[in-house]
Amino acid sequence: MAGGRDRGSRIQRPWSVYRASTFELSSEMIGLALAGNSQDPDEPVLEFSIVCTDLVTPALERKPNSFVAVSCTTPPQAFWTKHGQTEIIEGTSNPMFLSSIAFFQDSNVNQQTQVKLAVYDVKDRSQGTMYMLGSALFSVKELLQEKEHRLQLELRSAENERVGNIAIAAWQMEERTDQRMLMGRLPDSINGRTVLPVDESLTESMGARIKYASLCKDTLLRSVFGGTMSRMYRFPTTDGNHLRVLEQMAESVLSLNVPRQFVRLLLEEDAARVCELEELGELSPCWENLRRQIVSQYQNMILAYQATLSDLNDYRGPSFKASNLKAEKKLEFIPINLHVQRMRVQDELGFEHTYDVITIGAPAAHCQGFKNSGLRKLIQKFEEAKKHSALSSCQSIVYIPQDIVRAKEIIAHINTLKTQVSYYAERLSRAAKDRSASGMERTLVTLADKTRQLVTVCDCKLLASAIQGLNAARPEFIASKASPSADSEQVVLRNDQDTLLAKFSGRNSRSSLHMDWHEEEWEKVWSNVDKSLECIIERVDKLLQKERRPSLVSQDSMTSDQQGGSSKKGEDGKRRAFWINPDSASQESPSLQSSSSPSEPSPPSPSSSSSSARPPSPEQETYGSPSIEESYPGEWSEALYPLLTTLTECVAMMSDKAKKSMVFLLMQDSAPTIAMDVSLQYRRDVVFCQTLTALICGFIIKLRNCLRDNGFLRQLYTIGLLAQFESLLSTYGEELAMLEDMSVGVMDLRNVTFKVTQATGSSAPDMLPIITGNRDGFNVRIPLPETMFEALPREIQSGMLLRVQPVHFNVGINEQQTLAEKFGDTSLQEIINSESFSRLNSYYEQFKEVLPEDCLPRSRSQTCLPELLRFLGQNVHARKNKNVDILWQAAEICRRLNGVRFTSCKSAKDRTAMSVTLEQCLILQHEHGMAPQVFTQALDCMRSEGCRRENTMKNVGCRKYAFNSLQLKAFPRYYRPPDGTYGKVET
Repeated sequence: MAGGRDRGSRIQRPWSVYRASTFELSSEMIGLALAGNSQDPDEPVLEFSIVCTDLVTPALERKPNSFVAVSCTTPPQAFWTKHGQTEIIEGTSNPMFLSSIAFFQDSNVNQQTQVKLAVYDVKDRSQGTMYMLGSALFSVKELLQEKEHRLQLELRSAENERVGNIAIAAWQMEERTDQRMLMGRLPDSINGRTVLPVDESLTESMGARIKYASLCKDTLLRSVFGGTMSRMYRFPTTDGNHLRVLEQMAESVLSLNVPRQFVRLLLEEDAARVCELEELGELSPCWENLRRQIVSQYQNMILAYQATLSDLNDYRGPSFKASNLKAEKKLEFIPINLHVQRMRVQDELGFEHTYDVITIGAPAAHCQGFKNSGLRKLIQKFEEAKKHSALSSCQSIVYIPQDIVRAKEIIAHINTLKTQVSYYAERLSRAAKDRSASGMERTLVTLADKTRQLVTVCDCKLLASAIQGLNAARPEFIASKASPSADSEQVVLRNDQDTLLAKFSGRNSRSSLHMDWHEEEWEKVWSNVDKSLECIIERVDKLLQKERRPSLVSQDSMTSDQQGGSSKKGEDGKRRAFWINPDSASQESPSLQSSSSPSEPSPPSPSSSSSSARPPSPEQETYGSPSIEESYPGEWSEALYPLLTTLTECVAMMSDKAKKSMVFLLMQDSAPTIAMDVSLQYRRDVVFCQTLTALICGFIIKLRNCLRDNGFLRQLYTIGLLAQFESLLSTYGEELAMLEDMSVGVMDLRNVTFKVTQATGSSAPDMLPIITGNRDGFNVRIPLPETMFEALPREIQSGMLLRVQPVHFNVGINEQQTLAEKFGDTSLQEIINSESFSRLNSYYEQFKEVLPEDCLPRSRSQTCLPELLRFLGQNVHARKNKNVDILWQAAEICRRLNGVRFTSCKSAKDRTAMSVTLEQCLILQHEHGMAPQVFTQALDCMRSEGCRRENTMKNVGCRKYAFNSLQLKAFPRYYRPPDGTYGKVET
């Protein structure tokens, strides 16, 4: 409902008003009329509706089942080209066709174009047997020159006998012409005031901004979507007016762009993991053997991803994957048949409403098959195998899932904070060189904050135990045990050639853990970082005080104590800095004798490695002393350089040791089940990539449509985007495993965030999304043109991360679902629907807590949202076969909550076509007052002549849905296509 509150680019009058005009069109005006609307390429340059009357068949007792085929030719072309056709209307001699015939800007129609209307009588729709009743000819110029732009023609058979009448009524052309004529007649002055002409470029840009975003012309959307197909309809309403409906379908370049980016990120992540394992250093033989096994598995995965990325880069086909390629190994990361399905509705008052649905074949690992079930069961088997391996393993440290998550978080935090500390240390040095007091103060605050965050991350029991475990895995380790006190925690570590053993006993409190040599060593490492920071804070404070008050040097000590007195454990005034020498466990640096500052750790020698530092020499002790300030009063950077070098090297030492210990912890956890883990992860990657691609398409088109909807934008940055996936998969056979895959892929979207940025350029590649992150969380940056970016609220412009709340509802509707309901199991469908209902309900509760109701789009429905949710809950928990009310109610709730809709079946071609066309007709009836007596006719019209029929052609080269009459007997009534539109097709 993105466009629900948008008006057109101008106040529009009903088409009937324009049809009543009686002026004659000159050839020049006809040419202008056929030039098309430069503001909106989705607008046809010519559109007309057709009505037949008094049709006569050879068998007088039989009324025809008729449709009209439209062909055209434009001189000097000497042959007829089929342009389109209407739907079939059965059993009447006076059919009024709902699908209109539209010529768009690429049709090259002009006033000399000849149009032929051939009326056919279909004897058997299922067999496609038909014959031509009669035909009529007219030119475009003839149509536009007629009063009210209506033509009444006789239908003549091949024998030149009259077989009925046909009426043609042109739409919209007169509106465009009327407006141009009115603009041309504007007076030079009104009430004595001069009227200046309006710059057309201004009106055009204003129209483009206010009107809905065109798939064909909009700067952002045309860079993401392409291959747009359009169909036009005119549907009567209950109040005697009519609805103008434009149906569109477009594919997306993201079908290839996103998988390429995604696989590249996976390659980088797995290559980094191998490097981390290699950098652990020398391990004892038993651990070394496990490391080699793990590295071998990751290297196999890397080779697979490299081959996939090469295949994706070499691909030169269309920007969507046809359903008959779903098992193509080279393209397995590409979503199946991904399209955006759009319906744009314009009522008599000119109000426009746009409804978008992303259609995608069920995200699943089709290439890997479904004999061993889908992701849900595979994950359960993996977790059970992991528990079993933990119980049977000789490794006594068993890490719970929370530890594994925490270890990954620690690694991520260390990587980020280490980079930030180095960056701000460099900025502080630059500010000192420039003698910028304010710059130094600001940078120092950030540097201190990032450094203390890093120290806090590294001071945890999990990290301390992991460091002990890594030390125990070294070949030179000798079992040791200090004499424990009565209340201490004992640590017993043994590293044999054939066993891996590390036992912990005692309380879980970190303070009660016995401090053996290795933990004492670790304590010294992060204490050095803490103390280095204090020294920098104190030195900066002294420099700034001397700059401000040279005569008050004596107060430096007191002020610096206040600046640097906040330490992690409140012991900064007492703690000493330790320098670790691998050859001497007890060596400490002497306390510095300066009365004006606490002891400062001296910088390691430039030749020292990142994992060790030498004890300070006397020369090093005085390297950062106040004598520097006295000798070089103007060189602040000289005074800070040794201290900043010390800090960055201490941080590097601490980060390196902490990261290695966490990598070793993760290695311990993954070792027993690494083969199963890698296989499962690959399948999950394939499924997630397909789902992520669809989500990004949905996010972009929703954001563009709602760019000026302040309610939606506020909702977006406050509680996130609702993404509602609908699937029509059965819970029987292979589709059960597909449903397992899809449900996991949808739920994994919770790890995705979006960030909107300003595009660096105006070309199409500059508008494509950029994906960053890893399997623990992906971020998608959406670039917008400057004018669009400036329309966003400040919160989104500032880079706030936008979350996603995915929900997934499934109802099987085919004959296999009948088997599942009678002989199989539907529990998975029930679980998925129940879980998603809870999340949907929770999302609405969040909305009510923080946002007003006027953030939501308006609806003509008499049922309020809480009532709709109650009905949905009842249907979800009801034991009813093929309860499609669940899908209808979930879709309506999603639209009314500003959500993005996704619809899937196995290939997004057949059942998906039935679903989206039904949804479109339900919207037209409930939200726009389409006459209920034409509901079935409108549904059949969209299914027989709409965009989804063309989708079958794009996928399998045949304009038929892949159903048979026996299958359709098992389908719910409203999911059955009209006769003649389905048949046996290879999918």
